[in-house]
Amino acid sequence: MTASAATVPTPSRLEPALEPLVANAVELLQGRRIVVLTGAGVSTDSGIPDYRGEGAPVRTPMTFDHFRSDERGRRRYWAGSHLGWRHFSAAQPNAGHRAIAGLELGGIVNGIVTQNVDGLHLRAGSRRVVDIHGSLDRVRCLNCGQSFARVDIAERMARDNPWLDAPEGVELNPDGDVTVEASDSMIVPSCTVCGGILKPEVVFFGEFVPVEKFEEARALVRSADAMLIAGSSLAVNSGIRLLDQASKRKMPVVIVNRGATKGDPRATLKIDAGTSEVLVALRDRLA
Repeated sequence: MTASAATVPTPSRLEPALEPLVANAVELLQGRRIVVLTGAGVSTDSGIPDYRGEGAPVRTPMTFDHFRSDERGRRRYWAGSHLGWRHFSAAQPNAGHRAIAGLELGGIVNGIVTQNVDGLHLRAGSRRVVDIHGSLDRVRCLNCGQSFARVDIAERMARDNPWLDAPEGVELNPDGDVTVEASDSMIVPSCTVCGGILKPEVVFFGEFVPVEKFEEARALVRSADAMLIAGSSLAVNSGIRLLDQASKRKMPVVIVNRGATKGDPRATLKIDAGTSEVLVALRDRLA
């Protein structure tokens, strides 16, 4: 065996039923510049729950109008968000995140568009990441636009609300918060520049994705030759719009997700499986 042959990694082992599907995906993606679109399913192996997967809790998420107009609702949101942040920020990238980062490092992936707000792609080593729904590690004033690091806001909240201690076994929601009912005594952080309302830099329900952010995502799709969608049900309009763009350009589209997605009829190939195992296999075989 030559030295160069010895350095070639052994392809990861898959469930037998997935082998032909992954081989088909490799055939579709090989030699193409790939744009990756990810959703909550990519982060479930990091301990962050999915929105719509099997067993996902029924939720009534905070809407932008409610957050802005209802002071009591803001107290409840910030109390739950603070408790959830301790657990959310401790989550670590999983094998799927690292596989995507490896594909990008190898020049196979030209960038990642993510619907997630957990920042795990960046922590896994990915460099060109467009977080179209924002990121929980930043907070912005709705009045003057001043941006703050979430860790600084968390320190202020802990100091102003010493009673707000994270109980063991809190149930984390996909947006990084937990459900809290008793929050009337909560002191909500305000902007230190103008005293305005602070909000995490994530897109709430009823709020539009920033135009410049979506244009970044569209640019990645335009510069790609194929699309790989992982862990998204494509129930949110932003994901479907990007899939539409890829379909119009007649790009191969591979979807990896447990359960049906709204994009399945337009996919060149659908793999109904967990994302980590398949992404690792794709990295090994495409590299």
